[in-house]
Amino acid sequence: MPRFFTAALLLCLAFNASAADSYITRMLNKPVPGGVAVIDLGTGAQRPEAKYDGKPVLVVKEQDTWRAIVGIPLTVKPGTQTLSANGQNLSFSVGNKKYPEQHITLKNQRQVNPNPADLKRIENELAVQIKAYRTFSQNTPSNLLLDKPVNGPLSSKFGVRRFFNGEERNPHAGLDFAVPAGTPIKTPAAGKVILIGNYFFNGNTVFVDHGQGFISMFCHLSKIDTKVGQQLARGDVVGKVGSTGRATGPHMHWNVSLNDARVDPAIFIGAFQP
Repeated sequence: MPRFFTAALLLCLAFNASAADSYITRMLNKPVPGGVAVIDLGTGAQRPEAKYDGKPVLVVKEQDTWRAIVGIPLTVKPGTQTLSANGQNLSFSVGNKKYPEQHITLKNQRQVNPNPADLKRIENELAVQIKAYRTFSQNTPSNLLLDKPVNGPLSSKFGVRRFFNGEERNPHAGLDFAVPAGTPIKTPAAGKVILIGNYFFNGNTVFVDHGQGFISMFCHLSKIDTKVGQQLARGDVVGKVGSTGRATGPHMHWNVSLNDARVDPAIFIGAFQP
């Protein structure tokens, strides 16, 4: 066997072994719209800088290998995507995933078709929340496999196409847990509270930055038990379940964002369904 072929084969086997041994890849690599791609960035003393769609990406070290944890927006079409890392372009494939529909009836018609004053409020609130989602601190998250913020059954999955009073609106960007009002909500990883507010759609809301663009958002709270700038340990209470904002009843809504892409929180609690 030619020497160059043997070397190439050994390199390929080493790469495959590295990927096969990657616990992070096995648990988190779900490269579909609204999912996560785990991409090997090789070894090195310094953490590589990676970007996807012009936005910085979470990079962690597993054993001796750096891995990019890339959030894939729901709007991405199946096919080839590109990550840039230290001057190189790395391609990865995004598969297909079909999300179900959900039909919801609301008594308050303004929560389906807001009036002009509501629309101005919503526009301003959206800008504030997008800024929070785009926060990128240099801290490494305390854990990538997350705890459930509450213990209870799922009542609405991520990515569901939602119809309010028969009119289609944005897909469901998080997970809903069916738990009673007043249930304590615990942060699934350590982090810093970066935004608190009361918003038209989300009601009482808390954003927690876990590090490097890895953000949790909790909304519809009846009570907020934290403040902006507070450092939270894993399991600390951020507030209590409620039904503020656009909600038909008490439940806990949880968003997870990576590189400003809302992704399926089920991936991080071992509950993802292809």
